[in-house]
Amino acid sequence: MIHVGVLGATGAVGQRFVQLLANHPWFTLSTLTASDRSAGKTYGSVVNWRLDSPFPESVRDIVVSPTTVDAVKDCDIVFSALPADIATTLESEIADAGVGVFSNASSHRMAADVPLMIAEVNPEHAALIDLQKKNHNRDGFIVTNPNCSTIMLATALAPLMKFPFTTINVATMQAISGAGFEGVPAFGIYDNVIPYIGSEEEKMSREANKILGTFDGTQITGAPFTVSASCNRVPVIDGHTLNIWIDVPATPDEVIEAFRTWQPPFSGLPTQPEKTILYLPDENRPQPRLDRNRGNGMTVSVGRVRDGIRFVAMGHNTIRGAAGASVLNAELLHTKKYF
Repeated sequence: MIHVGVLGATGAVGQRFVQLLANHPWFTLSTLTASDRSAGKTYGSVVNWRLDSPFPESVRDIVVSPTTVDAVKDCDIVFSALPADIATTLESEIADAGVGVFSNASSHRMAADVPLMIAEVNPEHAALIDLQKKNHNRDGFIVTNPNCSTIMLATALAPLMKFPFTTINVATMQAISGAGFEGVPAFGIYDNVIPYIGSEEEKMSREANKILGTFDGTQITGAPFTVSASCNRVPVIDGHTLNIWIDVPATPDEVIEAFRTWQPPFSGLPTQPEKTILYLPDENRPQPRLDRNRGNGMTVSVGRVRDGIRFVAMGHNTIRGAAGASVLNAELLHTKKYF
């Protein structure tokens, strides 16, 4: 039995973690943490459940713990939905205490010995854990998943890495759930597009290079391309859409064939979708409302491949782009005996 906890269990991503872990076939959800005002109360009495799936009754009576190292010391692994300012120190302390941390926070993503993983795209980067344990003299570890929009970008690019390219331009249309339940005031987003998301463009520019870079056993060499991103918040609840331009020396038919034939290096994990990447031939797809829940929210849909090369990618930002990606990373590392 693998005991797991969720740090920051009442927020938007925290609730997604709870949804995905409540009845997980491998992991037993035993610890939930939140702010001091929620600690000591049952999860069912403090959480304002806002997901479009039923509240999992199996977690209703779990008593919420304060978000501390002591609260999770009996867990095998924890999933972190903490804000970056809190995660920076606390996640390191938890790893030092011997617990594996699967983090959705940005705090440690670019650390040289921390895997920044999309399970199906760069599973070989998991070997950084051995270096991290040695470097920090710790029994635990930290594994991060990327920024939500970067996950869609890097996943869509994975089948195209066989073609040489150096420049990526991407414009995002990002759902309001990416800012958290209280992140975007209704009066600000109704009838509107907000052409700025704090630090999002910088994250996309840095993270994709690390994810798609090569690991030689001691370090990652970043992928040989540059990313220029423009990020926008749009009045969509869930589902980030990306318009992508790349200087690939290939025809649209060759790119479509790459999307259709690409296969991840493993299969059969509980959270893994049947199709990690799904090409949609209709000229008006993908669309968030119609396609975000494909593969239980874990499929990245692509379409509108045109000369240039230009195409559209879309995925569910709080599932594939956050909690689901982290849970899938944990499933993969369980099969590799990291915990």
